[in-house]
Amino acid sequence: MDADPDPDTIRLQLAETVRAACIQAMRQGYQDAATSGLCAEGALEAAIGAAQQLDLEALLRAE
Repeated sequence: MDADPDPDTIRLQLAETVRAACIQAMRQGYQDAATSGLCAEGALEAAIGAAQQLDLEALLRAE
């Protein structure tokens, strides 16, 4: 008989999923901006924007 997963474990897994998605979005946003010729500061702003636009509902559905 399987026990229900610990709520703390579930929250930690969700947090790790969100963190990984944010890092991936920021890396891609930075790379895209830098490739387009933005300076480092502009590319960083683009990376932050990519994380802000991350579809959190899609992440929850994927879990």
